[in-house]
Formats: sequence, C-alpha cells, structure tokens
Amino acid sequence: FSGESEFYRRGSNPKEANIFLSLVDCYYPPCKRSRVVAAAPSLFSAFEEEEKPVSIDLLPDECLFEIFRRLPGPQERTACAFVSKHWLTLVTSIRQSELDVVVDNKTEDDCEGCLSRSLDGKKATDVRLAAVAVGTAGRGGLGKLSVRGSDKVSDLGLRSIGRSCPSLGSLSLCNLSAVTDVGLLEIAEGCPQLEKLDLSRCPAITDKGLVAIAKSCPNLSELSLEACLRIGDEGLQAVARSCSKLKSVSIKNCPLVRDQGVAALLSNTTCSLTKLKLQMLNVTDVSLAVVGHYGLSVTELVLAGLSHVTEKGFWVMGNGIGLQKLNSLTITACQGVTDTGLESVGKGCPNMKKALISKSPLLSDNGLVSFAKGSLSLESIQLEECHRVTQFGFFGSLLNCGAKLKAFSMVNCLGIRDLATGLPASSHCSGLRSLSVRNCPGFGDANLAALGKLCPQLEDIELCGLKGITESGFLHLLQNSLVKVNFSGCSGLTDRVVSAISARNGLTLEVLNMDGCSKISDASLVSIAANCQILSDLDLSKCSVSDFGIQALASSEKLKLQILSMAGCAMVTDKSLPSIVKLGSTLLGLNLQQCRSVSCSTVDFVVERLYKCDILS
Repeated sequence: FSGESEFYRRGSNPKEANIFLSLVDCYYPPCKRSRVVAAAPSLFSAFEEEEKPVSIDLLPDECLFEIFRRLPGPQERTACAFVSKHWLTLVTSIRQSELDVVVDNKTEDDCEGCLSRSLDGKKATDVRLAAVAVGTAGRGGLGKLSVRGSDKVSDLGLRSIGRSCPSLGSLSLCNLSAVTDVGLLEIAEGCPQLEKLDLSRCPAITDKGLVAIAKSCPNLSELSLEACLRIGDEGLQAVARSCSKLKSVSIKNCPLVRDQGVAALLSNTTCSLTKLKLQMLNVTDVSLAVVGHYGLSVTELVLAGLSHVTEKGFWVMGNGIGLQKLNSLTITACQGVTDTGLESVGKGCPNMKKALISKSPLLSDNGLVSFAKGSLSLESIQLEECHRVTQFGFFGSLLNCGAKLKAFSMVNCLGIRDLATGLPASSHCSGLRSLSVRNCPGFGDANLAALGKLCPQLEDIELCGLKGITESGFLHLLQNSLVKVNFSGCSGLTDRVVSAISARNGLTLEVLNMDGCSKISDASLVSIAANCQILSDLDLSKCSVSDFGIQALASSEKLKLQILSMAGCAMVTDKSLPSIVKLGSTLLGLNLQQCRSVSCSTVDFVVERLYKCDILS
C-alpha cells in the first residue's frame, strides 16, 4: 500500500483491470508504521537516582591549584575565590612567585598598596583575612592591615595575607593568642615592603618571628612591641643589624628585653632613630647611658616605669652629650628621677622644647628650678603627681625658664600651697601664654594675684577643681586678653567674675567652660550675650541657669555658638525649646543630658529639627 487515504474494492487490486469487483465497496485505513513511544519516567525517579557530582569537583587540589595559578589576572582569581571556602583557601595559598602569568594591576585610579583594612573582635577570622587578601589584590593591593582582639585568627589567616599581598606596608596585630611565628614567617617571606610592624599582646610570637621579619624586610622603619612575653634581645639585635632605616621604636612590658637589646638598637641606628619609647622594661642604667651617647638623632624620648634605673642612669644620660637634637622628653614613674639627675638631663638637652615629668616622688623644688635654668629652649613644662614640688618650685621655674616658655601645666601636685609673700617687683614671665592648674587643692588667691602680675600675656587659662579660689582671686586675671577659659569645678566662681571677663574679653574669648560652678546664674548669660562676639564653645553644665538665661543667649545677634552644653541644668525646662531651636541655626554640638525638667517629647523635637547638630540626651 501506498499509505495514502484511498478507496479500494474488497479483494481487488487497482493495478489489475480484469479483476472481479466486489458488490460492496469498503474503505481501508492507511497502513502506516506504528510509532514507538518511550514510557514516561516516574515522578520520583529523579529522587531515586543518585545525583552525579559536578566534574570539576572531582579534580584534586593539585589540579585546581595549577588552574588557578594560570588565570590571566587577579580579578579572575578573585572571582574563583568567591565560589566556595575551599576555592578561597586554594587561591590564597598561591605565592606571588608561583603565578604563571604576571599582570600589571595598576590603573590610573589605583596605586600600589593604597588600600587599608581593619578587622576587630568577632569580625576578625581566617576566612575574612583570606577574602581581604584576594579582594584587594586586583584593586591596587593591600597597604595597611590591622587585626585586633580575636581568637579566630591563626597562622592560616596570616598565610593568606603573606601570599597574596606583596605590597603590604603596615601590619598591626593586637591580642591574637593563636598567631605564632609560623604566621609571621609567612608575612616576612611574602611582604618584603613592610615598613611598620606593631605587635601587641601576642604571647605565641617569639624572637624567631621577629628575626625573620628583620632579615626579609630591610625597609622596616617603625617597630612597636607591647606585652610580647617571648620577644627579647635576640629579636632586637636582628632588627638592629638588618633594618638600617629604623626611625621609631616603642617597647613596652616585654620582660625579656634587657640592656643588650636596647644597646644594639641605639648603636646600630645612630643616624636614623628619631623616636624611642622604653616603658616597663627590666633595663638598668646601662641603657640610659647608651641612649645618652648614641641617641644623636633622637628627637622624642619616652621613659616610663623603669624601676631598675637609678639617679646615676639619668646623670650619665644627661652628660653623654648625645641628645643634642632632643625636642620632647617624657619621664613617668621612674624612681631615679631626682634633683641631680633631672638637672643633668636639662643641661644635656639644650634644644628640648617640651618636657613632661610625672609620678616622680623624689623631685623637689631645687631640681625643677635647676632643670628650668639648664633648658633654655623649653616652651612647655607639664608636672603630674610630683608631690614634693611646692609653690616655690612652681614660681621659681617660671622665673628661670626664659622668654621661650609658652605653656605650664600642673596636675595633682599636692605640695602646692598659697604664697605667703609676694614676688619681686621686677620679676616677669612675659612669654607665658597658657597656664593649667588641675586638682591642686592648695592653690589659692595669692598665687593667682602673683600670676596676674607675673604673666600679663596669658591667653589660655585652665583652673579645674580648685576649691580654694574665691571671687577676688579670679578678678586678678582680668588684665589679660583671654581666649580660652576653663573654670570647671571651681565652686568659688561667681556672676561678677564672669561678667567682668566677658566685658573685658568679649572680642577675644572663644571658649568658656563653667562646668560644676553652681553659683553661676542667668546674670552671667545675659552678660555673655551682650559682650561676647566670637564665643563658639560654652559649657553651662550643672550651673544654676534657667529658661531666662537660655532665652538671653538666643536673643543675641552677635553670638554664634557652635558647642553648647547644658547637662544637669535642672532649672531649664520645655519653655526653652524656641530658644534652643533658634540657637541651633549655628550649633554643631548640643548636650542635654540629665536635664530633668526637659521632657522626652521636647528632646525628640529638637533632635528632629536640628538634624545637622550632634545631640546628647
């Protein structure tokens, strides 16, 4: 059959004409080849059959490693690294020297090592470090990294950084108990451009790690070690031998660091080392002698908590004639600071401009005055907790420092008392511009009267926590052209004093702090509003001011306050809202804490209205 739809006689053949035709015509359906249809799959067959693994997952790590290292650039490797943690680990395990294709990553907008990253606490993990390593590789490279306070960062994370960040220039590791020398070795091998290293509270890092850094990173210029209990002289000696560009060294609370390590640092970096900090170390007079002899380039020196250093050490350091360039000196809690030792230091540092002496119980008036006489270039002196220093040492140093002295500060010096006799009429300290006396309870009116005559050019005055000063004492300072005034905690301050200061210094006064002066009322604010034209910072915390005083400030057309504090002003209520909003046109900071008469709704309205102002409530 042809397979087409045609009629045929039963038993007939259309090709034969002589055949007998049947009496009945019949229709025969076309004869076609039957189709073969596959059976439909079962609904659950997909779950019954076991999934076939993706072929690339069957490749061993060695093959993936070879693929990754042959990718054309860092962006392609970054894309692969973000597929899975496994691939991320493989990509970050490739050293720069193992890459088969080297591509220049620099663009017009990117510079090598320009990116900075900081990971703290729970955010700091090995996986995040690996992600940082590959993520910054194609964008100019990681230049600065800080990792702090995490027990989830180990040598594996540092390995990722070391193998992917050759441009790393600054590394800070703080409170990482799981990081050992192995991680630091990876940094040393992969980051030869490292210039700044800060290791703080990393107990598992030893001299071995620091030696590796010293040998592989010759450009190291800043080194800071704190509470690294297993780093000692060997590591410092290696740094001294290999890092000739070292400019700054800070070592604190490292018990294994002794005189040999300090001596090696100073003797090998004589021409480069400019900043040296030695704090809470087991060093002796020998170290100070080396500092005094070899510290030819040192401009900033900090000595703190050196319990084994005696008077002899400071005397030798001052007579070493090596600290000619010293600009700033800080000595804290060193029992060897005596009158003789400090006098020697003052004479041996002729160019010193700033000195801070703290917690020196053996220092007396004679030593302070001798120090002031020897240091003719001094511009700033700060004394803290030197209880044997009295008012005679204070005024004696002012009279003997010379015309260059511009700032003097005393904090918690309990030996200071009020002068019983006046100063010579011809005495003066015309160069002094800034005076700070804080928490010296014996400081009284007589001292302020003497200062008013002795220092006529005072601009910045800070008298804090002085309960013995009365109204008459404050009035002795009115002859000065004051710029910054801080009378916080002085309960003797009155409206008369503030009114006099604002009337005389209205064109120069910029900062006025009256925190805790309970006798200050609205009268002071009225005077401030009328006279002060450039005042930008006003602190009224815990003063007896009310809504009327705040309204007076707001009504002033000259006053353009930027910082206003009314913390603890119980008499300020919701009625001050319009005044506060008006003042807010120039305010950048507003403190409304503990204003109990100001409702929450008022505070919310102020926060919403003054959206450009930082508000504490």
